[in-house]
Amino acid sequence: MIWKILLVFLISMVPLIELRGAIPVAIGMDLGLPEWAVLIIALIGNIVPVPIIYLFARKVLVWGQRCKWKPFKQFCDFCLKKGEKAGNKLLKKAKSGTYVALFLFVAIPVPGTGAWTGTLAASILNLDFKKSMLAVILGVITAGLIMLLVSLGVFKVMFGG
Repeated sequence: MIWKILLVFLISMVPLIELRGAIPVAIGMDLGLPEWAVLIIALIGNIVPVPIIYLFARKVLVWGQRCKWKPFKQFCDFCLKKGEKAGNKLLKKAKSGTYVALFLFVAIPVPGTGAWTGTLAASILNLDFKKSMLAVILGVITAGLIMLLVSLGVFKVMFGG
């Protein structure tokens, strides 16, 4: 049983896969875990890295800009410049709804969105820690519920698929 729990937990921690992959895998493989347990394990696994990403991502990228190894330096420089440019563009559009936009970005379970990307953006843009954490965590919970419903086929039943 512990291996099944660990599998769901670890998959949900992987960038870009996160709980969007962990929940369907757990339901599809029929690990024998109750659906509510799969959701809770995936939520915890997806949320655990969030404060670490926020607190250290920008620092690592800034440090990497001073790195002597050119490919890493270029990668860090690219990430910061691209992240700041895209983020500032989003901030201008969102205005006072920045944290709602962050929530929606994390909550919509499509590739490229999620806790890792949303938290990285919040870190690069120096958004408020507490407000960012709240927006990301609520987004993760929403995405988790959506993925659980999709994985269980609820939407298929509701919309006659």
